[in-house]
Amino acid sequence: MDAFAPTTRATLEFGDKGSFSKTISEADVFAFADASGDHNPLHIDEEYARRSVFGRRIVHGILTAGIISTLLGAVIPGLGTIFVELQIRFLKPVYLGDTVTANGTVTEIINPKRVRLFVACVNQHGEDVAIGNAIVIPPKETRVIGAATEERSA
Repeated sequence: MDAFAPTTRATLEFGDKGSFSKTISEADVFAFADASGDHNPLHIDEEYARRSVFGRRIVHGILTAGIISTLLGAVIPGLGTIFVELQIRFLKPVYLGDTVTANGTVTEIINPKRVRLFVACVNQHGEDVAIGNAIVIPPKETRVIGAATEERSA
């Protein structure tokens, strides 16, 4: 599937796949900490984190899950998707500077409105860092705002 391409309930099929990658920067971690209010020193204090079991700062788990949200809302099913449920297991820490790729595969068309996807995040070394299942409501119809339509181009 193409990134940021519209997909609708009618075009989504079992086995459809998509992925989205992001390298997580220090700025991302601080912005997330400020937006969420989660200033756990494991995420923002290098000296504190160095003395932890991780040996250095780690990315908020829910920030990693946010990459799954981007996958679902922008790639598969894509624009206009409503994200209603996520079951996730964090397997390994994500560190600042890691590139996380969220992969999604349609595993079940639950009913005409709801779809289940297997979701997994891997780091740049191909290691699983999070896995789970998501339920979404794909859009009945969608359009890319600002994209040319037949009416505009005529």
